[in-house]
Amino acid sequence: MSKTPEELLAEVREVEDWIGAEFDVRGAITADSDQRAMSEEILKVSNGRNDCIFDDQGNPSIMVKMPQMLLSELNSGWSEDLHPAFIVNGQPKEIWVSKYQNIVVGSGVDARAISLRGKDPKTNIDFDEALAACSQKGGNWHLHSNAEWSAIALRCKANGFWPRGNNSYGNDNSRNSEWGEVSYLYSGVSKGRVYTGTGPLGWSHDGTPFGIWDYNGNVWEWTSGLRLVDGEIQIIADNDAATNPDMSASSTEWQAIMPDGTLVTPGTTGTLKYDATNTDGSGSIIVSDAVSNQSDGSTYAGELLENISNDGVSIPDAIKQLGLYPVDNDHGGDNIWTRNAGERLPGRGARWHNGSLAGVFALSLFVERSLSDHGFGFRSAFYR
Repeated sequence: MSKTPEELLAEVREVEDWIGAEFDVRGAITADSDQRAMSEEILKVSNGRNDCIFDDQGNPSIMVKMPQMLLSELNSGWSEDLHPAFIVNGQPKEIWVSKYQNIVVGSGVDARAISLRGKDPKTNIDFDEALAACSQKGGNWHLHSNAEWSAIALRCKANGFWPRGNNSYGNDNSRNSEWGEVSYLYSGVSKGRVYTGTGPLGWSHDGTPFGIWDYNGNVWEWTSGLRLVDGEIQIIADNDAATNPDMSASSTEWQAIMPDGTLVTPGTTGTLKYDATNTDGSGSIIVSDAVSNQSDGSTYAGELLENISNDGVSIPDAIKQLGLYPVDNDHGGDNIWTRNAGERLPGRGARWHNGSLAGVFALSLFVERSLSDHGFGFRSAFYR
């Protein structure tokens, strides 16, 4: 007789908790035999969908395999090409994503990001520190990219499954009976963060025991390969952000997007930008080739992704495939917030108090790379 999802969840959590307990006692797992045993056990109970992958120091991370996705699988009107998340330096790759929001061991050049269940996710970490904690893990490790995140969000949409999560002070806004184990009290009183992976099955990205947890709420997650500069949308092409290129403020790796989808040098006339009807928090977000209403750096615009419009400029499929413009009128009611002044780095998923506005398409493009607070975390990814 086949096992129920709850029985499978109990089995996979037993193995994950064993790995976590071993790490808590021993620290890095350096013996090849121990690493093989942990990998084999998690692969077995997950039918190959999860693995325990070790970094250069022997730190274990529970990871989720993301099968390559054709654009046509995500939207019938798109091509048969791979989604850009699976193209790294022009080559098709297999992507593994942290099952859980990450913690960090060590500091400075010794900082390493780790994906384990039952941990209070690392917060009070800025964008560059999150980048480093991932890239320092060794070859092919990187900060989860916007391209990867968007491919998974589009898969959720195509499957008709909107993952729930901690978006209402420890509970899910739409199902108050669903909760995670609280790891942090906001202002010492209100429920805030929950321990990673402690929510129910509906809190995984595909509703299975083997999915990615906490894509909806808990903490905002820094993602790489995307930014705004004075409203101009800039990206790292395909999933080349996974190779850890220079993503500093002054880097020449960033490219802007023309209305026909061509990538060009930032600052080129006519590139796509986020404008707004006004920037006091009540304005509608508009994709345009110019900025008419610019934030003063403290104000912002917010809009449901599905309601974002344009001022007549052509919209290429490329920005829809990166979760920056609606495919249609249903994106789960998730919100985008923008400040179109200065450099703004992305967070995904929202956090514990964003309610119905949180979710797989939720996007923050209103904070600077130096932001470090209790509501921003991250997760690492890996490619083969």
